[in-house]
This record gives sequence, C-alpha cells and structure tokens, in this order.
Amino acid sequence: MTDNKAERKQDPLHGITLKMIVTQLEEKYGWEVLSKKIDIKCFSNDPSINSSLKFLRKTPWARKKVEELYLHMK
Repeated sequence: MTDNKAERKQDPLHGITLKMIVTQLEEKYGWEVLSKKIDIKCFSNDPSINSSLKFLRKTPWARKKVEELYLHMK
C-alpha cells in the first residue's frame, strides 16, 4: 500500500488547479508570449481562461506542456 501523504508531498502540483496555473501564466507572460512559448491555438486565437481550460482538460500533451512551464516559472 502506498503512502498518499508522501506522494502528495512529492507532487509539486498537488493542490494547484489547472485554472490557477493558466491564470498565473497569463498574468506573468500575457497571451502573446504564452502562445509563443507553447504553440496552441487556445493561447493565440481569441484566448481566454475558459477556452484554454476546456482545451487543456481534454488534451493531455498540451496540459503537460503548460504544467511544465508553470513549474519552470516557479
């Protein structure tokens, strides 16, 4: 049996929602720079937090890139 507390402490994204991640990235970089760092249409074509969340929740490869950028930013 695994120790869930230990796993959570090792996960740097534990307790951080995707909405928090996208919001903080947008505040730091803005949509234009964010779309250059991660080339996805939801960041470059009429971007919004909600459209980005909708896309990222169903696109694992894009979500992984966003999470990696967030961790790099921190």
